[in-house]
Amino acid sequence: RVAIIGGGEGATLREVLKHNTVEKAVMIEIDEGVVELSKEHLPQWQDCSNIAHHEKCAEWCFDDARVDARFEDAMAYFIDNFSDDVEHEEAAYDIIIMDALDPNDDIEFAVELYTSDTYIRSLYNALTSNGILVVQVGEVPVSSSPADETGRFANRSVMQKELERAGFQSLHVYEEGHSGFMGPWSTLVAFRDIQTRENWYRNGAEIELQLQKRILQTKSGDSSLRYFDGATMSSYQLPPSSFEVIHCRQKGVPTDCENSVWTSKTVANETRMGGAYNPVIERHNREALHSREYARDNSHHWKEALLN
Repeated sequence: RVAIIGGGEGATLREVLKHNTVEKAVMIEIDEGVVELSKEHLPQWQDCSNIAHHEKCAEWCFDDARVDARFEDAMAYFIDNFSDDVEHEEAAYDIIIMDALDPNDDIEFAVELYTSDTYIRSLYNALTSNGILVVQVGEVPVSSSPADETGRFANRSVMQKELERAGFQSLHVYEEGHSGFMGPWSTLVAFRDIQTRENWYRNGAEIELQLQKRILQTKSGDSSLRYFDGATMSSYQLPPSSFEVIHCRQKGVPTDCENSVWTSKTVANETRMGGAYNPVIERHNREALHSREYARDNSHHWKEALLN
């Protein structure tokens, strides 16, 4: 089960439907007019004709039998159904994708999407025990950018902290340059369970094998993916250097920014101190962090970081 918050133009839904493992895709868009306007002016974003020959699929993505399009306030939906103080009658989701307003948008609703502790906690509750939250978090910073907490992207900084407080045990940021937004865009991936994080560090060959198994082929027998493969996933595993720079510019320079030599033992200690999000450690001890053994053996360090 996949939930998409926003994304009325249809492109996120189109990509989700390419996975044969998806049984239900619930898209929650507050404005139905966005769907209709995009259908008229951006038809390729809602075009699923290349996989329409598969069972349950359709030429227009929204006609796919797996799609449940709901035109309502997504924030209200999650808070009403998955808050700590309500009985959860809705089935949990394996993946939640937040494709809504940008974190730097100076709009009250956008601010709430990235900073409301009640809403973010409801997203955590809405996921299965090994669920994953994916959030587009705006343009990638440059090396001269200030720390998020003091710049235009203060909401992005708040969200990272709220995700940790909610219980997410591992946060990762990657950049993608094929979005068509005049520059590279960043995406945050939050794992509810530390063990699920192993999948993030699969090598290119393992990713290719999984893609062969799960991605629906086009009528010609080709993959329906245009910009993603095992090599691309490997590039996502290393956070952009600019995120390391702005991480080290935050108030009170983090201890990890002062270390120049990294060992597996250091990584374990610093991870315990740094919490679920630490681009410095990810960039400077890639081999140790990318090992499944590290994710398994040091899961208790991540849990301690969230409790302390």
